[in-house]
Amino acid sequence: METSVSRQKNWKLKGLLALILAYVLVILALMWWWDTEPDYFDPIKVTQERATAKQQPVVVGSATTSALIHGIEVMLDKRGGYLSNDKLPPGLLMDNLPNWEFGVVTASRDLTRAMRNEFSRSQTQSVEDKDLQEAEPLISSPNDRWLLPSSESQYRKAIEYIDSYATRLADNDKDDAQFYARADNLVDFLSVVSTRLGSLSQRLSASVGQMRIDTDLANDPNAQQSKPAASSRIVKTPWTKIDDNFYEARGYTWALREQLEAIRVDFGPVLRDKNAMISLEQVIREIEEAQKPLSSPMVLNGSPFGFFGNHSLVLANYISRANAALIELRELLKRG
Repeated sequence: METSVSRQKNWKLKGLLALILAYVLVILALMWWWDTEPDYFDPIKVTQERATAKQQPVVVGSATTSALIHGIEVMLDKRGGYLSNDKLPPGLLMDNLPNWEFGVVTASRDLTRAMRNEFSRSQTQSVEDKDLQEAEPLISSPNDRWLLPSSESQYRKAIEYIDSYATRLADNDKDDAQFYARADNLVDFLSVVSTRLGSLSQRLSASVGQMRIDTDLANDPNAQQSKPAASSRIVKTPWTKIDDNFYEARGYTWALREQLEAIRVDFGPVLRDKNAMISLEQVIREIEEAQKPLSSPMVLNGSPFGFFGNHSLVLANYISRANAALIELRELLKRG
């Protein structure tokens, strides 16, 4: 016969199991709710709203800086907040959005560095802008730091400095901040973007394994390298890294799309003068295709011509086409 003590123990055990089950269900629900890539925002609208709030005019450079600021803010304030440095569930158990965040951070770092070194300076001997000089190392902070100062706090400080620079752009002090929308400045930035896209395309294409020929020293008979390399090698992404590469590329192209649409405004006269506007439009269009929603619950990794699809190869195709259009754009901008 069951005693009152044993019944009490059974009720406690059932209560504990119910709490564990409820905890697991809450974690799973939050993981499902948070695992959503943020929507596209209109950088032109964001620029106008910021200018209205500051009671300042929209000037050359306003769109690019506003797109940079808002892109970082969206990353930090999306569902679940910033997840890359979470040490507790559900963020600890998620990897898709943290990799997406890393892609956004990488694109933001590239543009911040370009603004500090090129866009805000008229010549190589010019003095760096004081706010961008502080913002660039802050946005370059490790993306997974949770101890103080955390990654979020460093990125928000970077936003404050970039916003201060944007505010000074539109003030009445002619000797204050500047944004130089020149063809050579834009070419330097697009060169960095091209290397990023090329790297992402190669990593995505390696999802199924590739035999690659060593072309590291091609086109230069006197070139040397520190270590000898095999004439050909098989490159294949581990299956545990396939979705990581996929979502990092999605995050980078999401942020890049916003930046290029803002650049289309700030560098409009230069692009039209070089007859390069249509080339930029083509780059943006290819990146838009790379941002189409993923209808599958997971990143599929079928063989190139197999029964199942391969999402990495599809994304690599759009990124490669965007990079090809970007190379043509750079060539147009270099011409006199």
